[in-house]
Amino acid sequence: MDITLALGGGGSRGAAHIGVLRALARNGFRVRAVAGTSIGSVVGAFYAFGYTPDEIEALFASVDFSRLLYGWPLSEGPGLLGIRGITDFLRTHLGNRSFDDLQIPFAVVAVDLNSRREIILREGRVVDAILGSIAIPGIFPPKEYEPYRLVDGGTLNPVPVNVARALLPNLPVVAVNLNPPLDQPSTPLNLQFPGPKTLVEQISRLNLTQAFQIFGEAVDIGQRELTELRLEIDKPAVIISPLVSDIGLLDAIDVNKISSRGEVATLEALPSLKHAVSWRARLMRFLLRR
Repeated sequence: MDITLALGGGGSRGAAHIGVLRALARNGFRVRAVAGTSIGSVVGAFYAFGYTPDEIEALFASVDFSRLLYGWPLSEGPGLLGIRGITDFLRTHLGNRSFDDLQIPFAVVAVDLNSRREIILREGRVVDAILGSIAIPGIFPPKEYEPYRLVDGGTLNPVPVNVARALLPNLPVVAVNLNPPLDQPSTPLNLQFPGPKTLVEQISRLNLTQAFQIFGEAVDIGQRELTELRLEIDKPAVIISPLVSDIGLLDAIDVNKISSRGEVATLEALPSLKHAVSWRARLMRFLLRR
């Protein structure tokens, strides 16, 4: 049962993607191509390089993400957090390999600040493409990727269904959406700033933290609205929505527990998944493309 995957953005929520991959494999679904936005590009890249879901989960669970995010100098560009720790992690495990080295078709979605449009990356070094796709504006510095200046792909395409469909048009697209509906509460962003020493510094840090919480809440509303709109327009065959609204974008998490939520959501979607690969559904997709 062959499918393509569109893995959406969501920061720390992205551990749920691992459970989705595991549940799909255990139930006989073969992922033939992957498109990823932001954290979806990270998980998708590991999978496209041949890492198993169990290997990806073990690797992510072994990492101290608080040090990865906060343990590096901030002199790397216009962003609150440095990207060097994440860069080192990706290069350690993915190396300098290119898209040509992948085992299945894979695409990374980012947004170019220069042209103000969505960019689909399918050539060059995979790690460089990922660093562009995960560059949350204002949080991480943009990625210079000639001729582009890239930021997070979720800015325009939170769940890249159209990109996944273009990779293998004959197969059904399964979208994994980590953004909750607008009518559900959410934990969008929780930044941790280094501890201050003076009262003035404490007040300044408090104001900055609160300001970014408000900023994060506003961005979260827009992201959820955009996600619902894009899914309505792009119409994936199946939408898997793990319950991860209680996880902030940069929260420290238990990778195994969040991964299991992806498994649960996938098992709940099994009837829809099986219908999507049925001969009736394949015939309908063929007729719609004519």
